[in-house]
Amino acid sequence: MSKSIVQPASLPLTTRILAIARHTLLEAWRSRSILLLVGMVLVVLLLSLFVRQQAITESDRAQVAFLASTTRLGSVFLLAITVLQGSVREFHDKVLELMLSLDLPRSAYLTGKFLGYALLAVGYVAIVSLPLLLTVSAPISVLRWGFTHMFELWIVIAFALFCVTAFSQLLAAAAFVLAFYLLARSITAIQLISQSTLAEPGLTSNFAALLADAIALVLPRLDAFSQTAWLVDAVAHPLSITGAFLQTAIYVALLLCAAMFDLHRKNF
Repeated sequence: MSKSIVQPASLPLTTRILAIARHTLLEAWRSRSILLLVGMVLVVLLLSLFVRQQAITESDRAQVAFLASTTRLGSVFLLAITVLQGSVREFHDKVLELMLSLDLPRSAYLTGKFLGYALLAVGYVAIVSLPLLLTVSAPISVLRWGFTHMFELWIVIAFALFCVTAFSQLLAAAAFVLAFYLLARSITAIQLISQSTLAEPGLTSNFAALLADAIALVLPRLDAFSQTAWLVDAVAHPLSITGAFLQTAIYVALLLCAAMFDLHRKNF
């Protein structure tokens, strides 16, 4: 007796998006990125103990500052490489062409990919926040740090998906993602330096200040996310979760729309 075959196009769009998200999570798990993150966190934790022993004063603050800043940068790097490597492999192995041949909207494919990696980012944040919960006396500060770090990772994921659809090459996309993250993290400091009163007034300094302000207008203020000062300084004013979420929603939506536009204009 023959069984009826359910065509992918007959499934609800939400079901197909969730299926892509599940496939993305499985591929990320098979890439051993979680194990690499756990290994990185353990190494950084051991190094933070060494930093604590070497600090002459305020050893606890030195350990927490080193642990938070290093694990944050490491998680961003590992997640970006995971997103880029998995997406580039799908391009080169014709997996994307196979999915699109099943009458799958390109927007649904990209949304599913982002959803899967966004869920992976939640696991990343849980792993890097665990040692901080053991070393920081105020758990609420760690929770604020973890939530904003999760939003930060979501922005990096969206930009990585945009870069991989634009370039389809791992090295070029990785270079742009790294430059984007470092610039978004340091743009406030660049603005302060360009507007410093110690600089000689002139056409060059004015142009540099205007250029820094123009770049700051289009970049997310990632320097306000997951600040180490929240963990080591009791008087540091943390960014509100609502403000961080709104900024993340705006930039993620813009980046995904740009990635969808670039994906739609590609011919497979």
